[in-house]
Amino acid sequence: MKRAMMLWSAPMLLLAACGGNDTEVENNEEAGAAANNVNEAEESNEDGSAGNDEEDNNHDGNAEAAGDAVEIEFWHGMGGGLGDTLEALVDDFNESQEDYHIQPEYQGSYEELLTQFRTVSGTETAPALVQMFEVGTKYMIESDYITPVQDWIDDEGYDVDQLEENILSYYTVDDQLYSMPFNSSTPALYYNVDKFEEAGLDPDNPPRTFSEITEAAEALTDEDTYGFSMLGHGWFFEQLIATQGQNYVDNDNGRSADATEVTFGGEEGLRVYEWLNDMNEAETFNYFGRDWDDLRAAFQNGDVAMYMDSSAGTKDAVENADFEVDLSFVPHEDSIDPNGVVIGGASVWMGSGISEEEQRGAWEFMKWFNEPEVQAEWHVNTGYFSTHPDAYEEDIVTEEHEEFPQLTVPIDQLQETVTSPATQGALITVFPESREQVVTSLEALYQGTPPEEALQQAVDGSNRAIEVSDRAGE
Repeated sequence: MKRAMMLWSAPMLLLAACGGNDTEVENNEEAGAAANNVNEAEESNEDGSAGNDEEDNNHDGNAEAAGDAVEIEFWHGMGGGLGDTLEALVDDFNESQEDYHIQPEYQGSYEELLTQFRTVSGTETAPALVQMFEVGTKYMIESDYITPVQDWIDDEGYDVDQLEENILSYYTVDDQLYSMPFNSSTPALYYNVDKFEEAGLDPDNPPRTFSEITEAAEALTDEDTYGFSMLGHGWFFEQLIATQGQNYVDNDNGRSADATEVTFGGEEGLRVYEWLNDMNEAETFNYFGRDWDDLRAAFQNGDVAMYMDSSAGTKDAVENADFEVDLSFVPHEDSIDPNGVVIGGASVWMGSGISEEEQRGAWEFMKWFNEPEVQAEWHVNTGYFSTHPDAYEEDIVTEEHEEFPQLTVPIDQLQETVTSPATQGALITVFPESREQVVTSLEALYQGTPPEEALQQAVDGSNRAIEVSDRAGE
């Protein structure tokens, strides 16, 4: 059997973020990916590699503002096929009216986008609209360089309840919606249907609990295939904690007050570490490192039968495999009722310091982008969730779901999520550092460190990062 465990020692990619703190590009989202360009999208939005150059993503139709329309500068971090889809939708908005002209400008990866925004924040050159990954939410709220969209919601009486609650919840703090969700995804369990049938497992009844995954992994493991794997990325650990109803940090996940310490070091976190350790010691689990492409290639090659990936990559995984692929919910610990998942990806923020006319144009674009017809196009062409549930009733979506029924699994998982501070997600400025501590500790676990000790490493490292951040902000 192929037993060479690939452990990666990639250094943490850090970037000054807020008050002397460090941050690094997330997932995301959180993860996401264009349906036909999943690798480009996940690399840009989750592991920090850049997409296409700006000039490759700007269409000629956006190069010049039309007539006397108010120019609205929109900075984003979407390269490749995602950038093409975004540009096309922006063109549609610009052609739909004559008052405003949205000018999208690609700024590179999320971490590069954050750097650029911090450089110009509060100046006349700051953009009216800026996309920001979800782990940048706390920085943006505290930056004083944004106008909460709640101001416009209240002023206009906009019905925000029409949008997906479990997407809005991440960007809602103290009952205030600070930004409009943009590209949103969650993890899901991907599995090889052919391998399931060969192992005598029922692919129509996939494993849901830790013990069921463990048993299935044992049945699926042979000389050529490992039963289960998980990417070296903190996003997945966070989901396994949140679905147990456990906050990542104190003070209601940093939502009622600034977090002072992590809270994942109790029995909930230990359950995850012990679960992974048991499969690793049984050699039914293999670690393929921190690179999304390596784990995806392992799945496509039949080297692993089950793994977790972003929901935005569903269509790409199905189309690229020479076997049948299906999806299920994120696994949960046996003794609990699953609480659901935390959204990943990014949202769009409205800058402050711009004219009211520019803010009005930015708000009009935000509303338009969240209309069901527009969200239907967005969902079909990118794989991201629709922010407006009615989009799933649009013809182009129902046809897509008939061809790819796997797309409906993450939607069901999201809509069944119980909204709580745990599933809203944590708000801390040192999230990237904490994720690095978690991944490093999991790599130590796979190399033989006992679960309790490995988990404590992640707790101690994360708490040090929070303490340093607090001192820097004093």
